[in-house]
Amino acid sequence: MKTSVFAVDVGYGNTKYAYRAASGTVATGMFPSLTPLAASRSLSSYGETVLNARKVATIVIDQVEYEVGPDVSLTAAYGNTGRALSNDFVLSDNYAALLAGAMHFSGVTHIERLVLGLPVHNMQKYSAALKERFAGELDFGVARVTVEKVMVIPQPLGSLVSASSNRQNEFGRDSAHLVVDVGYFTTDWVYANSYTMDDNRSGGIPGGASQIYQRIASLLSRDQQEQVEDLERIDKALRERKPFFFYGSDIDLGPYLEKSQPLIAAVVKEMQNNVGQLTDVRSIILSGGGAVLYASAIRRAFPRVSIEVIDAPCLANAKGFLVVGEATLARARSRESAKA
Repeated sequence: MKTSVFAVDVGYGNTKYAYRAASGTVATGMFPSLTPLAASRSLSSYGETVLNARKVATIVIDQVEYEVGPDVSLTAAYGNTGRALSNDFVLSDNYAALLAGAMHFSGVTHIERLVLGLPVHNMQKYSAALKERFAGELDFGVARVTVEKVMVIPQPLGSLVSASSNRQNEFGRDSAHLVVDVGYFTTDWVYANSYTMDDNRSGGIPGGASQIYQRIASLLSRDQQEQVEDLERIDKALRERKPFFFYGSDIDLGPYLEKSQPLIAAVVKEMQNNVGQLTDVRSIILSGGGAVLYASAIRRAFPRVSIEVIDAPCLANAKGFLVVGEATLARARSRESAKA
């Protein structure tokens, strides 16, 4: 399938993608950013008359086979789930495997504009490398894709565009907003007047949702007197507002989340020191998988500013990337037509 724009937000926690379907509607997908090594043999096929087949794909990067997809295992022996948490994540084979998985599950084979995002503090460092690595003819085993051009934009700008798509009158000239993207590993913020980004009041730091999960796991380990390494299951329990199941017990994570608030407060204080009092902004827009975890602390830091948790915060960046890519491609085509 050929598509004009394919937008992918390869996050530390989840990989999200968006593209324009044949019907004109926006199609989206999401799966955990886990890349365990593919099993050397599969036993699940022997039970396919009884067991449902898992929705996973085997992606090949430099002759190494990784398993990715919506049904990838959230747990593994000794916590080796294939999660990569590092500043240079975008240069890793794990990142490439997740991007390939998004292409495979969407069914795209030819992309005019591939739009990717980066944390604000990594834009200058890694954007050129992404553009070079993922343009051209790509072969990931099950995913073979032609990419004509790669665009890289700051991740929170995707959320800004997504939030403004149905409320243009609130995002006009001289309308300032702060977009806070709480990801799995980083928290990024963009101060924007209309769609113009203020570099001095925009930034990001390591310290997203994963540090909360790690703190909760540490507290659980102390109380249970047993090592707890299931960060993915802690993440899932908090997102679904369900108890955490551990050795036959349902554990309420609420008290553990409360004990993790100092970590959240430290990140919010760092952001507050950068952006100032925000007396001139119309709203703070929260997005990202960890938005709900950080919302209370951000409200306490900016009590007089309107705060909005964007609808479907996990997918906000990918949807915004798509809009940016389509607008950019339309302008490029218009210029080409004018020259003809």
